[in-house]
Amino acid sequence: MELLIVGAILTLFFGGIVAIGAPYVPSHNSDVATAFDELYALSKKDTIVDIGSGDGRVLRAASRRGAEAIGFELNPLLWLVSRLLSLRDRRVSVRLRDAWTTAFPDETTLVYAFSVQRDGRKLVRTVQREANRLERSLVLLCYGSPLKGFTPDSEKGAHYRYLIKPLK
Repeated sequence: MELLIVGAILTLFFGGIVAIGAPYVPSHNSDVATAFDELYALSKKDTIVDIGSGDGRVLRAASRRGAEAIGFELNPLLWLVSRLLSLRDRRVSVRLRDAWTTAFPDETTLVYAFSVQRDGRKLVRTVQREANRLERSLVLLCYGSPLKGFTPDSEKGAHYRYLIKPLK
């Protein structure tokens, strides 16, 4: 009986979130390192927003390169795991929020997200909204698959880089 209850809770937390966001698919550490070394060289001047930050591995990789790292996560269990794993890292912040409806920090320079074709247009609209609000370009780094209908500026392995310019 206890196993059934645990199974139901996990299904609720992981399966229910997929209705409004991407499934939990951890980024490979080596892929993230390559993306941060070859597609967007993070520095202390950067603030990265990770949409659907999962266990926080992208946030911690960004922090190791000196960047401020803010994650938005809908799944309370993943939020907790990420918070615990990042507890001692002062440059990492994980927020239990919906990135589709939350303003990014004004310092944001890079947006990272797992790319799900179903949410591609919503992802671009969200980043475009923030580029317009901030009145400057933002780099969008997608992991998984390219965004349908958009041409990446560059790509490396499973990462695709897009420059989202503000619209006047």
